[in-house]
Amino acid sequence: MERHDTEHGYGAEAEQVTAREHHGGHAAGPPGGPPAPAAHGGHAGHHDKHAGHGDGTMFRDKFWVSLVLAIPVVGFSTMFADLLGYEVPGWGTWIPPVLGTVLFVYGGWPFLTGAVAELRDRQPGMMTLIALAITVAFVASGLTTLEIGELDLDFWWELALLIVVMLLGHWLEMRALGQASGALQALAELLPDTAERVDSDGAVEEVPLVELAVDDVVLVRSGGRVPADGVVVEGTAEVDESTVTGESKTVARGPGDRVVAGTVATDTAVRVRVTAVGEDTALAGIQRLVADAQASSSRAQALADRAAAYLFWFALGVGALTFAVWVALGEASAAVERTVTVLVIACPHALGLAIPLVIAISTAMSARAGILVKDRLALERMRLVDAVLFDKTGTLTKGRPAVAGVAPVPPAGDDELLALAAAAERDSEHPLATAIVAAAAERGRVPAASEFRSLTGKGVRAVVDGADVAVGGPGLLRELGLESPSEIAMPVDEWSKAGSTVLYVLRDGAVIGALSLADEVRAESGRAVDALHAEGIHVVMITGDARNVAEAVAAELGIDEVFAEVLPADKDAVVTSLQERGLRVAMVGDGVNDAPALARADVGLAIGAGTDVAVESAGVVLASDDPRGVVSARRLSQASYQKMVQNLVWATAYNLLSVPLAAGVLAPIGFVLPPAAAAVAMTASTVIVALNAQVLRRLDLRPDRIAR
Repeated sequence: MERHDTEHGYGAEAEQVTAREHHGGHAAGPPGGPPAPAAHGGHAGHHDKHAGHGDGTMFRDKFWVSLVLAIPVVGFSTMFADLLGYEVPGWGTWIPPVLGTVLFVYGGWPFLTGAVAELRDRQPGMMTLIALAITVAFVASGLTTLEIGELDLDFWWELALLIVVMLLGHWLEMRALGQASGALQALAELLPDTAERVDSDGAVEEVPLVELAVDDVVLVRSGGRVPADGVVVEGTAEVDESTVTGESKTVARGPGDRVVAGTVATDTAVRVRVTAVGEDTALAGIQRLVADAQASSSRAQALADRAAAYLFWFALGVGALTFAVWVALGEASAAVERTVTVLVIACPHALGLAIPLVIAISTAMSARAGILVKDRLALERMRLVDAVLFDKTGTLTKGRPAVAGVAPVPPAGDDELLALAAAAERDSEHPLATAIVAAAAERGRVPAASEFRSLTGKGVRAVVDGADVAVGGPGLLRELGLESPSEIAMPVDEWSKAGSTVLYVLRDGAVIGALSLADEVRAESGRAVDALHAEGIHVVMITGDARNVAEAVAAELGIDEVFAEVLPADKDAVVTSLQERGLRVAMVGDGVNDAPALARADVGLAIGAGTDVAVESAGVVLASDDPRGVVSARRLSQASYQKMVQNLVWATAYNLLSVPLAAGVLAPIGFVLPPAAAAVAMTASTVIVALNAQVLRRLDLRPDRIAR
């Protein structure tokens, strides 16, 4: 296939295969590295009550102090003593009221102030219900202790347990949320304080990170961290990218390969040309995405918030009805006791934890696995997807050429042919030249060359070991009046039909062989397609390449449907056509040209560890280039949704069942839910919801566990 590159001699078509540069939309920032993580100010809606509580330190401290105070309150409670059958000494009867009052003021203060804020906004919800429960328990117990009226409502121990349980729940929630925030801080700490900059004379000087600029060349020694995003210009190293991509296996990075700030060169030193600094780096983009994920809303969370608001009015209504019914029955004391019990146990502690704990845990897990959830609603929709549309170049393939075939004309051999071609190409900066040099270097030494010349639109020429060596496409042969040798006609014909780039190698005017170069398919792509098929997903590929090229890749990977020769502006129309067939589509792309399709899809996933982490149109960003991350994101969506539903059902069922029982609906048959039993059930409900959310941590999201 002929190429017509005016600078390097191969053609603009080759650029379509190789020049897939990542793009980002970051605002300019200080050149020293990624910004510090934004302070966690709480989630929208439900989590506003936590504003200013940071990572839960306040709830933690209040929990431990309240727990210490609650132990004697429970131990010296006459109701608890009667329940277990022991006597409280006379001097101990004042311990519950005194310490209970301290608990109400000290431990209950966050809920009381939160209720004031909710009422001020005319949006009573979680904090209002908690405050109502502890206030009612405190007033009823205080009146009983002071013997005001004829009340017998010793709720001090329930008050103590209620405050301790709620503080524990909010601490667990904030700690889980803080894990994702902690991941942001950890990302900021990945960068070294200084970098070793290489000047034009080759001298190395140590400079602060803030002094690095785009196009600087830095030396990254063995064991050292990459100080900024860039491209390797010299050397090859195994790079640990686990902090960014979530994969533990190192990857080889050599000349022309991109490297990301914060990753580690584990074995040898490399030199890297800086392409992004400050807020333009992938690391900074990841920080912003995780912060956005914490602040984004969730449909399930919105449902829980509405349920809490309804429950507030439900509790007040049932409480008023309970009081009226029992008074009408002539049981004034029972009316007060039943009403107080209803209001105490109506506190939606389990409901308040049902969704946010799952969201917090899944957000932290996904960030560590390199699945950056920018929009939680997108992650929730991922479980419903039944078609995944992959962009080919840079997503299923590496987006750069590699030597795919070597066909020498006897007596020349494969290694000799590659070595001569690489020698002639060594001084060229074209991506095809880089691929040839890299392939030859893997097989042995590349000989020196001199008198390098670029043949505009045709190829390159140089003198190698005294011989005149030229490398170029069919246009070079036509210019020289040569034909492709019959000995290599079969492989050349197959390469051309598959859409590969064919370059001929000439020595002293005679064709001694040909090379095939093609966009290299990622080894992980086949595993991703197979895993999606196993889950019943229809896999589709879209590309601007010729149909024969697209169909060759699709056949290799087992893709179900192919859209070829599609212009970037028409990709979103393909998404629409799939949706019109009744399919819920996830679009996976790696470039700015994919943005309209990413936005049009039911779920948009941007893939790649470069600056594409800032693609605004994607709801989910995969920090790794590994397409198996799509499978991991779907499995996370399914597992987290399952836990949300389980917790929501459990928490709601507890309140809907316990409140009527506390009101005494079964009193006609002789059953009345004791306040003590209600308090125990309340505690058990919270523990069950919290433990069920923690089970989500068992999910393994590592892409390398998805095998073909």
